[in-house]
Amino acid sequence: MTEFAERYGPWAVVAGASQGIGEAFARALAGRGTNLVLVARRPEPLTALAEALPVRTVTVAADLATAAGLAAVFAATAELEVGLVVANAAYWPSGLFVDAAEGDLQRIIDLNCGAPVRLARHYLPPMAARRRGGLIVMSSASGLQGNPLLTAYAASKAFGAVLAEGLWWEMRGSGVDVTACVAGAVSTPGLTAGGRRPPPGTVAPDEVAAAALAGLGRGPRVVPGALMRVSTALMSRLMPRKSAIDLMARATKAALPSGDDKDGAA
Repeated sequence: MTEFAERYGPWAVVAGASQGIGEAFARALAGRGTNLVLVARRPEPLTALAEALPVRTVTVAADLATAAGLAAVFAATAELEVGLVVANAAYWPSGLFVDAAEGDLQRIIDLNCGAPVRLARHYLPPMAARRRGGLIVMSSASGLQGNPLLTAYAASKAFGAVLAEGLWWEMRGSGVDVTACVAGAVSTPGLTAGGRRPPPGTVAPDEVAAAALAGLGRGPRVVPGALMRVSTALMSRLMPRKSAIDLMARATKAALPSGDDKDGAA
């Protein structure tokens, strides 16, 4: 634990920390002795989580889809040595693209694409100067091919994965580790809402966090879950593209919650 904190501490920023994967990252990092800056829109879950963790914490209730929200995070960490950033906050409304509100599409771009870029640009230079640190960008199996009914969200997750992979190459000589965590179905509150049955290969949030943290320094991409690693390899390498898209459409219809705002989902 001390070695991890020395490599990626003393502070980590976890975006989208109010529940699900973000909360799992917070608990996993606290278990490794890393102090935490917890970021999400809702202050109450952040406060409850911070009080339950055995490390120093700072909570920032901010909307990372906005310039003001990002500025609030940067201001809160101005005097802290941030050694790890987890870009996990995301927005994933579902439905036909042609029926989507323009505001929803803009939020996908601002939060899912813009926020990781801004977080990386702000925190990576000082990490490189110290020659240690890390960045995890949460992506999704939805971004490996077109995902009907999540079309814009899937495109944003493809953006995040490619962003992380490019940064992995650029930063690897600086002592800073970057990885994209490509998660499939995760048993977050959003996925299990309404008593829905999780699809095969669903993993727990703590398994996602553990895989992503273990993947730092080992390569540009990690896929949590043995079944998901097999299925993503099959869909991206062996299955015809049309078949992969059709499969994602069927899976989305069967498992996706209604199009509510999922702050902190991957």
